[in-house]
Amino acid sequence: MTAIKRVGVIGGVRIPFCRNNTAYADIGNFGMSVKTLGSLVERYGLHGVELGEVAFGAVIKHASEWNLAREATLSSGLAPTTPGITTARACGTGLDNAIYIANKIATGQIEAGIGGGSDTTSDVPIVYGRALQQRLLAVNRAKKPVDKLKTALKGFSFGELAPSFPGVAEPRTGKSMGDHCELMAREWKISREDQDKLAWESHQKAAAAYERGFFKDLVVPFRGLERDNILRPDTTLEKYASLKPAFDKTSGHGTLTAGNSTPLSDGASAVLLGSEAWARERGLQIQAWMTHAEVAAVDFVHGEGLLMAPTIAVPRMLDAAGITLQDFDYYEIHEAFAAQVLCTLRAWESEDYCRNRLGRDKALGSIDPAKLNVNGSSLALGHPFAATGARIVATLAKLLEQKGSGRGLISICTAGGMGVTAILER
Repeated sequence: MTAIKRVGVIGGVRIPFCRNNTAYADIGNFGMSVKTLGSLVERYGLHGVELGEVAFGAVIKHASEWNLAREATLSSGLAPTTPGITTARACGTGLDNAIYIANKIATGQIEAGIGGGSDTTSDVPIVYGRALQQRLLAVNRAKKPVDKLKTALKGFSFGELAPSFPGVAEPRTGKSMGDHCELMAREWKISREDQDKLAWESHQKAAAAYERGFFKDLVVPFRGLERDNILRPDTTLEKYASLKPAFDKTSGHGTLTAGNSTPLSDGASAVLLGSEAWARERGLQIQAWMTHAEVAAVDFVHGEGLLMAPTIAVPRMLDAAGITLQDFDYYEIHEAFAAQVLCTLRAWESEDYCRNRLGRDKALGSIDPAKLNVNGSSLALGHPFAATGARIVATLAKLLEQKGSGRGLISICTAGGMGVTAILER
């Protein structure tokens, strides 16, 4: 049996994340992916190098982009003999791809690879209903021009031309992620004030990180941008308090707003991983080691919180690692919504939840808030769905490299009631 190899995170890059329908409105996933992968290739001197795999994904993509990872790889500067695989697990896609590459390295299938993702909510696929689809297929089957014309016109209604845009609702419930998170906030008694404070702090921390140059080698300029155009360092708690609920607009109890929820975003990110021997041969430094990973899912259709799966994945991963929730120097918890982060933390502090849902003797306990998302997170930087995971891996690896030692937790909730988590160490 092949010995398990240590997996190193060598580093990552991303383009600035943008609010949708702004700087990247006309470029789409392919263009953003090529820019990001090409920048990673340039940074680490990988022109013409054959890697074991590029795992890249997108959640919202056109049918023609089924082979996004391979096509972007062919335009990246890597050797054309580098394979590519295109994946999607909603907001966990980028982290999933880093884990996928890490697993292949650990088992000796490959020596190095790239994981990441791209997403756009500007260049979305617009489709038409089944009636028009069937009509066009029938026209295609008809042999003679006259038969094609008859088939095209027979029974035609202009209503068939009504387009359908990608939806954000869960297919099983009909509720959006925000609607579900409102229910979670109510269940866990998360106040509007606490949500606004967490969102405001995310912007302040991200702005400070930019000012001290933390993102200088992580974010590559693109389309005239050098930083995320979502970031609002001058925002105030008073401005947050003035915003109206974005999802529950009628009950008078809605707490999720445009300020404490992530905006629709465009962007891409990628991270390079390799074995210790491969990095040494190329003269590359390893920033951190990816040591553990775990995924989980919840039964949100029958009452569990849609975004609570990380509360289950993390303790399983802690048990596998033989450590506690407090044994971390940094916590990178994806900020889909401020309420989601706060629900997660409250669940881990709950004796009842940890005993009855997680089967533990006691609560996992609290974390030090000073260690949480120290450079800001998705509320301030943006959340292009498939790109967030690789952004977080690259950020945490650099934090650990700067510290010189330590351990970091990554926790990402996803649509469909799933969670993807990982541990980095140095």
